[in-house]
Amino acid sequence: MRIAVGSTNPTKVLAVKEVMEMIYGDVEVFGVEVDSGVPDQPVGMEETIRGAINRARQALEKGKADIGVGIEAGVYPAPNSLTGYFDIQFCAILDREGQITIGHGPGFEYPPYVVERIKEGVEAGKAMDELVGEKGLKKKTGAIGYLTRGILPRKELNKLAVLMAMVPRMNPELFGLRNVPSPTAPRSPLTGV
Repeated sequence: MRIAVGSTNPTKVLAVKEVMEMIYGDVEVFGVEVDSGVPDQPVGMEETIRGAINRARQALEKGKADIGVGIEAGVYPAPNSLTGYFDIQFCAILDREGQITIGHGPGFEYPPYVVERIKEGVEAGKAMDELVGEKGLKKKTGAIGYLTRGILPRKELNKLAVLMAMVPRMNPELFGLRNVPSPTAPRSPLTGV
């Protein structure tokens, strides 16, 4: 199975590879340079999901793949939070049948400096680089890796979003999906399912 990721960011490509290998076994996962079709810093769920879908669609076509995967991080308003915004990773998975499944990972807050820079039109990754004095953080541990002191690197955050988008594909009979490859991963011995 050929799986194209709509990004060349190693944290995204590796996250998809690790999740898909757990589910399907031997797969070919590769990154494809695409344009998300949304601003560098998406704001709001709708814009962020649209970016993820655009990435998945372009990856599927450009990569001549069986599955296209798009991961897009964006911020959205979060009432009662310290800064008023959460960051969330959305993953969209598109197959040749035209079926789209979407999932997201946990949300977290950026420091106030980053939120202010986002409001000025600066992408969160660049604002984090400015704040911590390190270039290219988003291609390494990411902001979440820095903020959690390495406990949750960006790749792991992306993996959660990918896995959530795979839930319907792992259970196609429950979601009415057709022509979806069967997972090779066994049910958990801990839960019996």
